[in-house]
Formats: sequence, structure tokens, C-alpha cells
Amino acid sequence: MEVTGWLWTVTLVGLGALVLLDLVLVSRRPHEPSLRECTLWVTGYVVLAMLFALFLWWHFDGAAAGQYVAGWLTEYSLSVDNLFVFVIIMSRFRIERRHQQKVLLVGIILSLLLRGAFIALGTAAISRFTWVFYIFGGFLVYTAVKVFGYEQEPEYSENLLVRWARRVLPMTGQYDAGRLLTRDARGRRRFTPLIVVFIAIGTTDVIFALDSLPAIFGLTDHPYLIFTATVFAMMGLRQLYFLLGGLLDRLVYLSIGLGVVLGFIGVKLILQALAENNLPFLNGGRPIGWAPHIGIGFSLSVIAGTLALTAIASVVRAWLDDRAEVTHRR
Repeated sequence: MEVTGWLWTVTLVGLGALVLLDLVLVSRRPHEPSLRECTLWVTGYVVLAMLFALFLWWHFDGAAAGQYVAGWLTEYSLSVDNLFVFVIIMSRFRIERRHQQKVLLVGIILSLLLRGAFIALGTAAISRFTWVFYIFGGFLVYTAVKVFGYEQEPEYSENLLVRWARRVLPMTGQYDAGRLLTRDARGRRRFTPLIVVFIAIGTTDVIFALDSLPAIFGLTDHPYLIFTATVFAMMGLRQLYFLLGGLLDRLVYLSIGLGVVLGFIGVKLILQALAENNLPFLNGGRPIGWAPHIGIGFSLSVIAGTLALTAIASVVRAWLDDRAEVTHRR
């Protein structure tokens, strides 16, 4: 598939306008969204993502649409895991619930900008060095093994950029409602601690991208599909944070499902690297013909099926735990 310059321009302008509209709506009326509001927003973003898939099918072909849907579904499911850490960050920095929407949205926008750079670098590397697939695939398999190797509560520790911001930026010690800038007792303009929260959310999400972006590259190597799938997945993350809320701790098998998905895509990447091999010390620098090709249809089925089973198993486990607790009280 070939993406023309005008299509890139229209896409960037359209998605940028959607993000800007979202930011304006959040900034004008800070509040904690209701369950109904979150459901409508999440549903709306999912519908937009699927309508874009139909556009890709019409404008390109079914293969492009399938790769986009697989990438979007993978990115969206992996982003849910980010929400655990977002909850910890919000609690640690004591952000009021009515201002959390703004914090999440600005942090996600920062993350999208950084992910765009990662996508460009990854695409350039893959186009020149096919052996990068070995690295991506090995890293995903390693991550999947870590998921199955142990289970622990999500943790958050301030990264280098957050510590730098605390040390260098002129800040007050108190929040001023939802403002990013305020004035101290001497009338000097200072950042509020909200700037640190923005950086924490954005950079933490980029760290999670170390898993998700290689996973998408295992499903498609076209930057247009990778970028749009990432944007549509990230844009619904803010409302999903409030929609899931206290249900996050009930998704007990989420990590296992994500581990299966990452492991599967990692193996797929390694097989693809073997099929396109040009490393001189492996098979004399020739492609390995026995490496099977895993089609996008099968990949999408495995990803969707694994996530569905994970969700069903988590619901059943929560139901059984609730029944056991009720029986114990009696």
C-alpha cells in the first residue's frame, strides 16, 4: 500500500483536531465524568476506530484493514495495563478527581508525540535492517516469560526526567486548582506540581510503549497503519480510566492474556526474521525457507480470542470470589 502526502495531511489534521476538541472540552469544565459519559466516549472512540478500518478496507484492501485492527486491538489491550500505574500516579500526587481528566489527556498527548518519534525510528530501522525483527521478537518473548515467571503488584518509581523536572523547573509546593502556572507570594510566575504529573504520565506511558510498539511492528510494518492504530487506541484511554475504575483489580488474568499475546507476536516476528534472513552467520545469509508465515487473519483471531478468554475468566473468577466471600460472612 502507498499512502500519498495528502492522505497523511488529512489524517494528521483530522486526528489533531479531534485531540484538540477533546482538550478544549476537558479544560472548559473540569469534572469527574459519570459512568454514562465514560461509556458514551469509549463507545464513540471504538466506533471511530472501526469506521477508520472500513475506510482502509475501501481505500486500500482487506489486508491493510486487518493489520490496522490487529494493531489497534493489541495497543488498546496493552494500554489497559497502563491504567494500573496511572491509578498509582494519581494517588501518589493526590490529584483531585475532577482534574484527573486533564492530567490524563495532556500526558497522553505528550506520549503520542514521543511515540510518533519512536514509530519513525523503528520504521527506518526495519526498512534498512531486517535483523531488527530478531531483537523485537526476542524482547517480546522475554517480556512474555517475565509475565509468567512471577506476579507482583504494579509499582511506580520516578524516572530520570521526572526527577530532573523537580530539580530544575521553578515550582511552587502547592496545586492551584487545575492550573499549570501560578504566582508565588512575590508575584513571580511558577509551575505548579501539575507539570511533574504531566511528565510522569507521559513518560511512564512511553516506557510501556517498549512492549506495545514492537508488538505492532510484528503485525504490520507500515508507519501509517502503526501510527493511526496507536492514536485511536490512546485516545480512548482517558475515558477508559474512569470507566474501569475499581474494576481494574478484578481483571486478575489480564497480565496472563497480555503475556500470551506478546509471546505469540514475538514468535511471529522471529519467524518473519528467519524468512527474510540476511545475517551472514545464519544459513549463509540466505532466507530460511522452512519458517512458516503467520497471516494477519490468524494473528487477529489469536489476539481477539486470547483477550476474550482472559476477560471471561476474570469475570468468572470475580464472581466466584464474591460468592465465596458472601458464604464466608454467613
